Amino acid sequence: MPSPLRLDPVQETLLLTLYARALDSKAPHPILGDTRSAAVADRIAADTGYDFAKLKLKPSLVTSTALRARKLDDVVRRFVAAHPDAVVVDLGCGLDTRWARCSPPEGVDWYDVDYPAVTELRRQYVSDPTHAVAADVTEPGWAETLPGDRPAVIVADGVLPFLPGDSFRATVRRLTAQLPAGELALNGYTRFAAWAMKYHPSIKALGIAAAQGFDDPHEPEHWDAGLTLAEEQLLTRAPEVAAFPQPLRALTRLVARSTALSRQGTRILRYRF
Repeated sequence: MPSPLRLDPVQETLLLTLYARALDSKAPHPILGDTRSAAVADRIAADTGYDFAKLKLKPSLVTSTALRARKLDDVVRRFVAAHPDAVVVDLGCGLDTRWARCSPPEGVDWYDVDYPAVTELRRQYVSDPTHAVAADVTEPGWAETLPGDRPAVIVADGVLPFLPGDSFRATVRRLTAQLPAGELALNGYTRFAAWAMKYHPSIKALGIAAAQGFDDPHEPEHWDAGLTLAEEQLLTRAPEVAAFPQPLRALTRLVARSTALSRQGTRILRYRF
């Protein structure tokens, strides 16, 4: 008899991104090609009876999820190549298999941070040799367990819009106070994009409302976290768009002509601290 998953709606979003990566891996021209995510999704469906089809994933969400993961992976790979003794902090990691995709040097310490219920799922389905931190990322205290004497790269994939108030910026302040120097990389939702997410069929299926976003990529420079914008990538202009299915590919290339419109889609922001 399958044992049902016990996740709250925000935690359940990890299944949405997991399934998006799984579907991408089965596409004729995958963007991320994460076959391990497909295997994890299949095991969860078999063990728990979870119906991934209810998430109603459209091609736009599958491709954007895969593309932002690929670009964030690139940030991590470059950083650990330059700093083989680095610390990697993956905030709200869910069931992501980023460690395996990035294959960091042996001297890297990797910390996967997520709710206790999610951490337990990772123990069952994602057996990576990383440090599991079972905590709400917004809670104070856990950041103090990170090494404070090594360069670090912080990744926040899909975390920003689901955190209330200024809790994300408070989390970033605590991390940059603990870590001596490094980079922060996230997919930066605008306020409109965060607001619009709650009307997306997949988000509506989980019964949650997105919350936070910011328009100006320089805004985090005013969070008192020592951040300096290093890069803004508008993913409508990424070369990987050539692998999008039609008509999504044509629509994306049309949107790419406008910087303002492109910012309402997926963008990757990278900061130094």
